[in-house]
Amino acid sequence: MAAEEAGAVTRPPACLCVLCGLPAAGKSTLARQVLSTAGQHGWRASVVPYDDLIPEHAFQTRIVEDGVKQQEMHTEWKLHRQAVLRCIERFLEKPQVLPELPSSCQISTAAWEWCIRALLQPEALDRCQADQAPLLFLLDDNFYYPSMRYEVYQLARKYSLGFCQVYLHCDLDSCISRNQSRSEPIPTEVILEMVKRLEAPNPQKNSWETNSISLNTASSLSKCDTQRVMELISSAMSNPLSPVEDNSEQTEADRLKCATSVVHQADQACRRHISEAMKTARENQVPPEHMRSLAAQLNDSKATFLHNLRGQLLQGASFTQGEDIDVERVVKRAVDVFDRERKEILWRIVNENK
Repeated sequence: MAAEEAGAVTRPPACLCVLCGLPAAGKSTLARQVLSTAGQHGWRASVVPYDDLIPEHAFQTRIVEDGVKQQEMHTEWKLHRQAVLRCIERFLEKPQVLPELPSSCQISTAAWEWCIRALLQPEALDRCQADQAPLLFLLDDNFYYPSMRYEVYQLARKYSLGFCQVYLHCDLDSCISRNQSRSEPIPTEVILEMVKRLEAPNPQKNSWETNSISLNTASSLSKCDTQRVMELISSAMSNPLSPVEDNSEQTEADRLKCATSVVHQADQACRRHISEAMKTARENQVPPEHMRSLAAQLNDSKATFLHNLRGQLLQGASFTQGEDIDVERVVKRAVDVFDRERKEILWRIVNENK
């Protein structure tokens, strides 16, 4: 029903293609190649570059008094990502006009207008042809959590669009080397942190990720790679998603939502424990250089703990929203595990300085 209301009956074939992988894995390069090939096929195509659309401050971190790095992306950054999808949705509803973004929109208006101008005025197509030409959005981002990709899937299903994913697999050393050769490289620490968080598409665990392929991008992308992606997109366009939800998909969605909630609350609790540890270390007059080491070890421990916790929750069939889950109890039990490791790290640092 939602698809019909949105005009899916008369809409030409369309696809949302997710390009995911580590920074410098080759997503933007692949996007340019697919964009060129799509034009040769008579498609209207556009790249949606999250790095350009989302303002830089949304990705920044801050340092608090005790030296513990705090991520601000849990709330603000997520809102920016959702704003990108809302803009795509607005275009799907009114594809003939350049929409005016609300003043409260949290993405770059100029970058978004650049994205859709190519769709409104495609080269080599007159207006009549353009209105009926297949539509392709290439979403260029790291998409390291399945929940990020699932939001795109939900949008595709709502409007009965094609959906597919291309995972660009590249070894860490190559990504770091490529990044350092860029005019504006991102900090290596960001890539190292993302390696810990990255969860590649897994059709065996998530049925909605079935329409996915993996490309090894350690070397240059080949014409064969581009052809594989075009075949994937063509297949997705020919087999649009149905807006009708089945129980298995809803179960996966509920489990994902519950796991995200538990991990977020566990993250907040872990931060409080780390702050307490830093306070204890200061009271024991731990030297500054060891304070920095303590902060780094605690944050590494937290990142690994949260990554493992998320994996455990997503694999647990009992974590569904439809059940009466005592989230507070689950969080407490999980954080107790982290707290034991926190105490061991603190004890080791403090005793080294006695």
